Amino acid sequence: MTSALTLAIDVGTGSVRAALVDGAGRIVAIAAREHDQIVPRFGWAEQRPSDWWSGVVATIREVLSQIPDAKARISVLVACGQMHGTVLVDDAGNLTRDLVPLWNDKRTIDLVEDFEKANAPESYLAESGNPPTPAWPAFKLAWLRDNDPEAYRGTAFVLMPKDYINLRLTGEIAMDEGDASCSFLMNPATRTWSQSMAERLGLDPAKLPPIRNSLDVLGAVTQAAALETGLLAGTPVLVGGADYPVALLGSGTCRPGLVSDVTGTSCILTLIAAAPLLDPDISNVATIEGNWGPFALLESGGDAMRWARRALHEGRESYDQLVARAAQAPVGSDGLFFLPFLTGERLGAHRNARAQFFGLGAAHTLSHINRAILEGVAFAGARHLRMMEKAAGQKIERVIASGGGAKTELWLRVKASTYGVPIVVPVEQECGILGCAVMGAVATGQYSTLDAAVTGIVRYAEEIYPDPAWQERYHRMQPIFDKLYFQSQSLYDELDRLVVSPSSGE
Repeated sequence: MTSALTLAIDVGTGSVRAALVDGAGRIVAIAAREHDQIVPRFGWAEQRPSDWWSGVVATIREVLSQIPDAKARISVLVACGQMHGTVLVDDAGNLTRDLVPLWNDKRTIDLVEDFEKANAPESYLAESGNPPTPAWPAFKLAWLRDNDPEAYRGTAFVLMPKDYINLRLTGEIAMDEGDASCSFLMNPATRTWSQSMAERLGLDPAKLPPIRNSLDVLGAVTQAAALETGLLAGTPVLVGGADYPVALLGSGTCRPGLVSDVTGTSCILTLIAAAPLLDPDISNVATIEGNWGPFALLESGGDAMRWARRALHEGRESYDQLVARAAQAPVGSDGLFFLPFLTGERLGAHRNARAQFFGLGAAHTLSHINRAILEGVAFAGARHLRMMEKAAGQKIERVIASGGGAKTELWLRVKASTYGVPIVVPVEQECGILGCAVMGAVATGQYSTLDAAVTGIVRYAEEIYPDPAWQERYHRMQPIFDKLYFQSQSLYDELDRLVVSPSSGE
């Protein structure tokens, strides 16, 4: 066998995965190694970059062992990785801090709140492209400066997780536009580091690495890395990308008018647009093909069903059984609404939002409640989509669904009818791996453009269209959901004052 392969590396929060992908986009070998999150105190989440590298070495060796002559057939290596994990290295490429705060680490919340009090959104959105949140590396770096000054002083460059793996593979340093765009330090108009944002946060811009295009060849596998991994020295390595924009590409969400719906624990809705949407309630990520991905995040997507299974069914029913119950209820759940803000909201003035049922009557059953949860997540998603659609001035043509929620046909039918557009699901759900393969196919000349590579590689299951009767019902319910959302906001602060401490008994 002589056909070329792309080696894709995905550095996730729970595991590292390596995969060999052929020219048709088929995954011919895949391996994974789990790694732990370290939680030294409430709200903190850390990992060791050394664990990521150990996982990369182990998974590469495993996939190489599965395919004859694999290392000689690899034409390019492409990595993607979890975003926002703030890795500090010195001028020799060595870690100055063994532990890295992750995307879900909340230790910077006070820094974020202080920033919001001191700065109006219109003063920083055009420079940062995003509203402030504890996830962004800018705030993590400020925290490290204040709380681990020795590590900060010794730092030559700040990297993201996949950048650290690329450094170990090639000895070269760079960051792609996707990771940089969600740092709170990149100017979206110039796609360069913002001097003014660095100064505003008291950070040293000299510690920020070069920003390069994801499809650039970063370097080649060094002799030392080849000995560790089993790869051939000299194998080219691309700059690669942040896992979310790479997964958007691998799902085919890569041109204006398309929307990605990724429903796992949360529900992330991303609209592909020509420019970022500068709004305090919307975040923006630079996409691989050069567009922007304005996105809104609902903290409780699949987690709403997980809550229902635990709190309403005491874990005795499977998710399939919960969905089967929901299917027994009528469309619209006989006027029962669910606001799915079980863990608040990520952005905006009401991060302390609460979940609620509204319209509950004596005739409602568990089937109604289960269906109302599915519909409530869809109504919240539709509100986000309309907000982004209006701000972008473009119509949504199609939604591409992935994540665990894309495996539930009833939920897809509910969403298609609520959003009012067709939904498709990629056949290959390893969208990050496939996105790496698309990038590799263009970088090696198999396809001339990313659009052509997506057309040739990404395949979809049958399209799910809105049901006209369901769509009419949901169209009449959506304004009521929106009113409930806005009218409830005045109560959240009062509820916070009432519930002094969940365990205090006061």
